[in-house]
Amino acid sequence: MYFLPEALDNYVVSHSEQEPELLQQLTRETYQKILQPIMLSGPYQGRVLSMISKLVNPKSILELGTFTGYATLCLAEGLQKDGVIHTIDINEELYDFQRKYFDMSEYGSQIIQHTGSALDIIPDLDTSFDLVFIDADKPNYSNYFHLIIDKLNSGGIILSDNVLWHGKVVEELNEKDVSTKAVLDYNTLLKEDERIETVILPIRDGLTISRKK
Repeated sequence: MYFLPEALDNYVVSHSEQEPELLQQLTRETYQKILQPIMLSGPYQGRVLSMISKLVNPKSILELGTFTGYATLCLAEGLQKDGVIHTIDINEELYDFQRKYFDMSEYGSQIIQHTGSALDIIPDLDTSFDLVFIDADKPNYSNYFHLIIDKLNSGGIILSDNVLWHGKVVEELNEKDVSTKAVLDYNTLLKEDERIETVILPIRDGLTISRKK
């Protein structure tokens, strides 16, 4: 989803950092071989994720929703030299695809893959995090928040994707639309939880930055 006129959006993209060649290759193969390639973060949002990660310079990152690993590699660009990123995806069929590109990058040894339900995996991660990226199934966004907030270090950042949900957040709600209702509830949770401070950025389908106090 684009919130700027096309000409302005093109200007923004053309005057922002270019994506690395490896990510271009990952994108091409994703579109050739993987269902729903639109789930990729894409070059512009990927550079936003990379920039935020570099500003945070995290020792530890948690990503919920790996898909083919595009955003994982963008976030890994900001890791400290001895830092680690844990990335969770429920689709075991993508594991080898992800690992191929992780190992082609300079961050392969710093990326730990987990396959299965994040609701089951998160409680077993015996570590705290400086940066969390949530880009998974929308109905569980609030559940993920409650699981990770106590594992997030003070000053840590939660990035939440798709928080404008194709503009449906400002349309009349269909009560049968579970995902839209979940996104609305999640946005309210982030706004009202006093442990964090939050801003929504109208980037692509909406990206929230929440900082733990």
